Amino acid sequence: MQDHLLQEWVERVSLQYFGLPFRHRATFNGRLKSTGGRYFTKTHDIEISPHQLRNYGEEETEKIIKHELCHYHLHLLKRGYNHRDTDFKQLLAKVGGSRFCRALPAGEKRKTEPYRFKLQCRSCGMEYMRKRRTDPRRYACGKCRGQLMLFQLDFISQT
Repeated sequence: MQDHLLQEWVERVSLQYFGLPFRHRATFNGRLKSTGGRYFTKTHDIEISPHQLRNYGEEETEKIIKHELCHYHLHLLKRGYNHRDTDFKQLLAKVGGSRFCRALPAGEKRKTEPYRFKLQCRSCGMEYMRKRRTDPRRYACGKCRGQLMLFQLDFISQT
């Protein structure tokens, strides 16, 4: 589906379920993997994950659109638009939007990087695996409060 078709879809859902027009931009963003969509408070634009549409169809995607439109309309009305707000929860239930999007299949998600560093306690030998380099002077062992040493690993796969 193309962005202009998504724009029309969002405008139609906005009028049908909220009775208010959607006057900003709605686009697809293929980088969205762990979330179904985003609402931007500064620009009032909405982004939707095309992966959700491809994997779960129009019904699930429309629930995501309703979710993002709840953020949009409540924010413009200066009411509680955050997930924790009662206004948001009530409006979402009223229009039939989804609180959470479905998880993508394993092949759609970004590959996780392997552990490349290990912190090891000088006192008790406890090991902490890390994907990124950290300064061992800033941390202490969680088991005995001992001093940590940093080791760079060649490759250890995640399990």
